[in-house]
Amino acid sequence: MTTAGAVRAEGDHGDRGGLRTALAGLTTRGRSFLAAGAAAAVCAYVLGQSDLLRVGLLLAVLPLVCAGVLHRTRYRVTGSRRLSPSRVPAGSEARVHLRMDNVSRMPTGLLMLQDRVPYVLGPRPRFVLDRVEAGGRREVSYRVRSDLRGRYPLGPLQLRLSDPFGMCELTRSFSTYDTLTVIPRVEPLPPVRLSGEAKGHGDGRQRSLALAGDDDVIPRGYRYGDDLRRVHWRSTARYGELMVRREEQPQRARCSVLLDTRAIAYDGAGPDSAFEWAVSGAASVLTHMLERGFSVRLLTDTGTSVPGEGADGFAGASQQSADTAWLMMDTLAVVEHSDGAGLSLAYDALRGGSEGLLVAFLGDLDEEQAAVLARMRQRSRGAVAFLLDSGAWLRDSSGASGPADGGGERPRMLREAGWTVVSVPRGASLEEQWRLADRERSGLAAANGGEGTG
Repeated sequence: MTTAGAVRAEGDHGDRGGLRTALAGLTTRGRSFLAAGAAAAVCAYVLGQSDLLRVGLLLAVLPLVCAGVLHRTRYRVTGSRRLSPSRVPAGSEARVHLRMDNVSRMPTGLLMLQDRVPYVLGPRPRFVLDRVEAGGRREVSYRVRSDLRGRYPLGPLQLRLSDPFGMCELTRSFSTYDTLTVIPRVEPLPPVRLSGEAKGHGDGRQRSLALAGDDDVIPRGYRYGDDLRRVHWRSTARYGELMVRREEQPQRARCSVLLDTRAIAYDGAGPDSAFEWAVSGAASVLTHMLERGFSVRLLTDTGTSVPGEGADGFAGASQQSADTAWLMMDTLAVVEHSDGAGLSLAYDALRGGSEGLLVAFLGDLDEEQAAVLARMRQRSRGAVAFLLDSGAWLRDSSGASGPADGGGERPRMLREAGWTVVSVPRGASLEEQWRLADRERSGLAAANGGEGTG
C-alpha cells in the first residue's frame, strides 16, 4: 500500500497568460453565448434597436465574467492517492483511493476529478465532486486490472474547475504519480522430490561456518559476547590469547531458475503465449523454493542474476526471503524478450561450481543450445527442464492441454545429459507439469541409484 505525496493546485494570479488560459477554457455554452451576444449587438447597431443591444451585451458579458471569476479563484486543493495493494498478480484487481482536501478558507464550486491511467488498466476514471466546504474532504475510489505484466504509472491527477453556469472550465494538473506493479501469476506448487534436500537442508550437504551448530575443532579469536564455555584452552595456551571453538551449521540448499527470454525462441504474444507461461512458471518455482527454505536466484539467458552477483547470486536467509521474493517478482514483472541467440552467457554464470537444483524454462532449442544445456547439467546437483514448443502453442488454438509429446532430438539430448525433461503443451497447468517432472525424475533416480526432495 503506497501513498502519493499531497500536491497543491491554486488559481492563477492575474497575469495575462493566465487570463488567456481562462478565455481559452470557455465551454461550448460559453462560446455560444459570446457569439450570440456579438451577433445581437451587430444586429442592434444595424437596425437601431437599443433594447436588442442591451440583450446582446448581456449575452456577451456573461461568459467573460464567468471566465474572469474563475481566473481569480484563489482556493487551494490538495490531492493524494493510495494503492491497495501496490503489487498485484496479472488478472487481479487493485483499488485506487483518491482524496481531495480543500485547504482554503472558501468553499469550492463544482469540481471534476480525473486520473490518468494507461489504457491496459481500463477506462480513465472521472468523478464529479459537488461543493466542498472550507476545510472539507472528499474521497472516491476506482478499480484497475491488467492481464499483462508490467509497471504502470497512475497519474497525475487532473482537476477541472467549472463556474456555476457552465460557461468556462479550467484544468489544473497535480505533479505526482504512483506506480502499479503487475507481477506474473504465481501458481501454488506441491512439495515433490526434485532436488536432493528437504526444507532446504539435508544429510551429505556441505557445511558453512556460522554461529550455531555442531562444534568444529578449528578455533578463532575470542570476541566480546562469546560463551566462555566455548574457550579452546589448548589453542589459548598455544597462541597466547583467548581462543574459542568455531561452530558450523548446514549450508542452505540452492536452487537456480533459468528463464530463457530469447526472442527467437518464442512465437506469439499476449497473456496466453508460451513466453508468458514460462515467466509465470519461473515466478511460481522461485516462490515455492523460497517457501521451502532454499537459497534461490533467477538467471536469464543474458547472464543476468537476481539477487545480484555480490552474494554469488543467491539469497534466502529467513529475514531476507520476503525482500528476495519481491525483488524477483519486480524483475519478472518487466522482463522482456532479449536479442540474444544462445545460452552461453547463462552457462558462464553457472560454471563457477555446484549450483544445487537447476530449473529451466526454455523456448525453442537448436542443437547448439541443447549442447550448452547438456554442459550446464554438469554444474548442478539436479536439473529439470520445461520445454515450450511455441510453434505448437500457436497451432493449437483450442487451448486444450493434452499429454505432451516427449520425443524429439532436443529432449533426447537433454535426457542423455541427465536432465529431467517435460514438454509443456498449450494451456497446461504448472502444478500438473511439476508433478510430471517429479515422476520423470523419480524414474531417473531409480535408474541411477536414488535422489532426494524439493
